[in-house]
Amino acid sequence: MAETSATAAPNPGVWPCLGYRDAEAALRFLTGVFGFEERAVYRSADGTRIEHAELRWPEGGGLMFGSTNAGERGADGAVLYVVTVDPDAVHERAVAAGATVQLAPYDADYGSRNVTIADPEGASWTFGTYTGS
Repeated sequence: MAETSATAAPNPGVWPCLGYRDAEAALRFLTGVFGFEERAVYRSADGTRIEHAELRWPEGGGLMFGSTNAGERGADGAVLYVVTVDPDAVHERAVAAGATVQLAPYDADYGSRNVTIADPEGASWTFGTYTGS
């Protein structure tokens, strides 16, 4: 299990949950490219599956995911929004990692700076400065 960050936000009240065909690759991508922090990872006894993983976004919020079963749909088709003060930094890390940028950084009409990036299994992640109304 990963250590808790000194700047950890309180536990979220809503947890988006995703299933990945290759959850180990998703874990590496979500932490190494997007910048999520690993909080807990529980693997199967034989080590071939992630049964449950919890990641935290340093600016608040969290995500749960795990391995899908054979024949189950993965994260493709999921659409997520993550608040960040610096979407351009997320974009730079994604480009450096060879990720698919679906929408390059742009300024939205409602005042948010956004970028949308696909994870390795096709989920669309928008990182933006809009915090809600």
